[in-house]
Amino acid sequence: MVNIRPLDPSASPLDYFGSELRRKREEAGLTQKDLGAIVFCTGSLIGQIETTLKVPTREFAERVDAALMTDGFFSRLVGLVLRSQLPTWFQAYADMEAKATYISTYQCQVVYGLLQTEAYAAALLCVDRPDKVDEMVAARMERQRIMRRDEPPALWVVMDESVLHQMVGDRHVMRDQLGHLLSFRGDPWVHIQVLPHSAGAHTGMMGSFNVLRFDDHPDLFYSESYDQGHMTANPRVIRERSVGYARLQATALSPEDSADLIARVMEERYAEQPESGPRSVA
Repeated sequence: MVNIRPLDPSASPLDYFGSELRRKREEAGLTQKDLGAIVFCTGSLIGQIETTLKVPTREFAERVDAALMTDGFFSRLVGLVLRSQLPTWFQAYADMEAKATYISTYQCQVVYGLLQTEAYAAALLCVDRPDKVDEMVAARMERQRIMRRDEPPALWVVMDESVLHQMVGDRHVMRDQLGHLLSFRGDPWVHIQVLPHSAGAHTGMMGSFNVLRFDDHPDLFYSESYDQGHMTANPRVIRERSVGYARLQATALSPEDSADLIARVMEERYAEQPESGPRSVA
């Protein structure tokens, strides 16, 4: 007799997703293998998602909705599932980020999460959590959906030039990442500036930070340390950091010159390497 693992649907969004997937599949009279064949995956993966051993992707949820005719139920639920994979201390910020109408961010070490490629994110996240890379990358990609809304937030990014030179992953990962940044050239909602090494001492040297603005909510300042985030609506902090951010914008290269620098670094540092063939013998 098959030992079916019991689930507590109230334990987490992931448990709820798994229990509902099992219930809807059985209602449809399908085995795990049957459903897997319909949604182009293995029956083993269906079983792993039903028992919370794997986190579903948005694509998986959409295919299951189509296969089981569940009227978008799993597609709506998967957002909560993926959000729950973010670090607990980061979830409050992610919630507010999704509601913001204007995001200003200064990044001194890495590309801002909303602009990371999947490969770049994976290379970053595998350093500390190699056991949860797939889940955390899926959660980060889910965050980026706000940039594809009909009315996305305005995003202004100032990044230190060192971000362009810090190798994350390999040359191909970095080349694709910088190419992705260049794809926003001309985007009315995304502006990217690079703070060059020649800027010297500046107001962002204490670390990365974000300022979120809303239509119907006080502005928020956010910064983080290794294992926790700090978010505040203190007017004095908002005023000081907003002025500091304006100074960073004034010191950084223009968006046009920044794009030229990104393109130059991409070609000079991360250019495709010619394949070495056998040497001819004279």
